[in-house]
Amino acid sequence: MSSEKSIRKSELPITPLILNRWSPRALSGEKMGDEELLSLFEAAKWAPSAFNSQPWRFIYVKNGTPSWDKIFSTLANGNKIWTAKAAALVLVISRNNFEYNDRPNPTASFDCGAAWQSLALEASARGLVAHAMSGFDFDAARANFKIPEDYQPEVVVALGHLGKKDDLPEDFQKIEFPSDRKKVQEIISEGEFKW
Repeated sequence: MSSEKSIRKSELPITPLILNRWSPRALSGEKMGDEELLSLFEAAKWAPSAFNSQPWRFIYVKNGTPSWDKIFSTLANGNKIWTAKAAALVLVISRNNFEYNDRPNPTASFDCGAAWQSLALEASARGLVAHAMSGFDFDAARANFKIPEDYQPEVVVALGHLGKKDDLPEDFQKIEFPSDRKKVQEIISEGEFKW
């Protein structure tokens, strides 16, 4: 997506697609074709899930359409600044109960996260931006789309083509780079809880 990815170094060998995926805010404003957009959801649908329940749901709106504001209006003000140039916004939702018995699915959000990651990796492989945000009004999103209580809004994702860092406001330019991660030894423990 840019030469800035070279600052990331993994401790151990991993697939470059995983290492190089990041969440830029600089978007070009260029539209995405339906096939390009729907291919991201095709990738998401192949994620693993408990009992193959596939609890993820995606409501998408294209920039410039009448439905755009149903998601855009729910975003935190800071997110509105850079998402205005997104080609599409996606509200990711999980279904709280299994379809086969209507009992609570304790891993619905976890499985939904796997679908988001599949979408994000597909976008990265295509040179597209997929930036997930928790900075939105969950209740307003629920109301705007009449989402029933047995579904949970999870995140909003901005999709689009990479833009220029210099087109962002100065505050965003300062943070527009692939972030680092904790060391592996900070996130693992053999045989005991140590945090």
